[in-house]
Amino acid sequence: MKKKTFFVALLLFTVFLNSMILIVSLVILKDKLSAVREKCLAEHYVIASSLIGDIQALEQRGDHVEENIDSLMRLYSRYLQGKGNGLAVAFSGEWIYESPAFSMEENMIFPPDTGYSQERLVYMENGSRPVLCVYGSFPAPWQDYGLMYVGDLSGTVRTWRHTKNILFLTGAVVLLVMSFFLFHFLNIIFRPLRQISSTSAKIANGNYGSRIPVHGKDEISRVAYNFNLMARQVEMQIKQLEEAAEQKQQFIDNFSHELRIPLTAIYGYAEYIQKVIVSEEERYECTQFIMSECNRLQNMAYQLLDMALLRGDEREEGECFVKTLFAESEKAMRMRASEKKIRLTYVCEKNYAVRGNREQLLILINNLIDNAIKASRQEDEIRISSYREKSDIVVEVEDQGIGMEEDQISHIKEAFYRADKARSRASGGAGLGLAICEKIVQIHHADMSFFSEPGAGTVVKLSFPL
Repeated sequence: MKKKTFFVALLLFTVFLNSMILIVSLVILKDKLSAVREKCLAEHYVIASSLIGDIQALEQRGDHVEENIDSLMRLYSRYLQGKGNGLAVAFSGEWIYESPAFSMEENMIFPPDTGYSQERLVYMENGSRPVLCVYGSFPAPWQDYGLMYVGDLSGTVRTWRHTKNILFLTGAVVLLVMSFFLFHFLNIIFRPLRQISSTSAKIANGNYGSRIPVHGKDEISRVAYNFNLMARQVEMQIKQLEEAAEQKQQFIDNFSHELRIPLTAIYGYAEYIQKVIVSEEERYECTQFIMSECNRLQNMAYQLLDMALLRGDEREEGECFVKTLFAESEKAMRMRASEKKIRLTYVCEKNYAVRGNREQLLILINNLIDNAIKASRQEDEIRISSYREKSDIVVEVEDQGIGMEEDQISHIKEAFYRADKARSRASGGAGLGLAICEKIVQIHHADMSFFSEPGAGTVVKLSFPL
């Protein structure tokens, strides 16, 4: 691209420069010829006027003009011989006098026919040497006479050719300098394009952090800026895809692990009942454990189904009043809390309205309460409250349970993650509850934050936009 641009620009500049030099040289030649023409016309007029006077004097003395023409023209010819110019006199269509300079010219045997007109003819001859010819007839009664003035153009043409050569030599030097600066200018212009090409090749090879330095505010700088913006977006998309792939792989690994443990236990106890003679009490314990593991698998399947249903980010929106959500939650979670004699306290200072899907919001609150029940001890209290904070409606679930470490809080939203694996497995948890809660929060453009200390309980804060 750079080479093509260089050669095309150089070719156009060469044609333009040579055309200008040619035009200038032709203008100079025209000016020089015009000057020589005016000079020749002036000298022809002076010599013709003087010669007419001489002819008139000869006729008055009774002498013949043809016999004395050589002596009359000798003075004029001597004057013009040093300049390389010549003279010739015609009478009745024949030359009666030719100067040495004139006699060297060819194709001038007969004088031009002017029809005895007073108009003078000016024309060029380019035989052995370029000349400018001026011919004019004398006025009556000497109309049979005519004077030819031949001006030498060799010096004029030689000077013009020298000037033309100097102009073309100067043009060649200018063209050489122009080529040098054009080459370096194109290097500067195409440097961002080379950087774009190099950076795009690096990005194509997987180096998504490569960027182009941006200088100035011209079109190429804007291209470089937009390229960097595109590269940044590509890098972000690649990172998101890598994170998504890693999360999916982690989900599959965790799911496989969670599925393998209960299936292994179920298969082991079933094989034990089949191959070993056991008492009714042992059989009951075995079947009870099998039912417990089956129940955990069932809960896991339901939670996975909930996550699949939330994948489309679609919801039927409407106004959901907090007091109504609290009342339905209390009905659903009262029996669950009574198993550990835990008190559920719902506090709502005002019946705020939250825009969203009622079923999903109820799942969100109940999952948080269920996690609080699992983390609480016997006869603890779980407080569920609602209040307004600036431009948000806040719902808090606070327990007095075992709490969490700071590093555990950063992972609790991940699928299959459990802060206390032994306690969660004993309670039948699969580690999907908070992952479902996070998805519901994202769908409702809300925010979920955790505040916890080991042994001091946990506070989950939900902030919904007003």
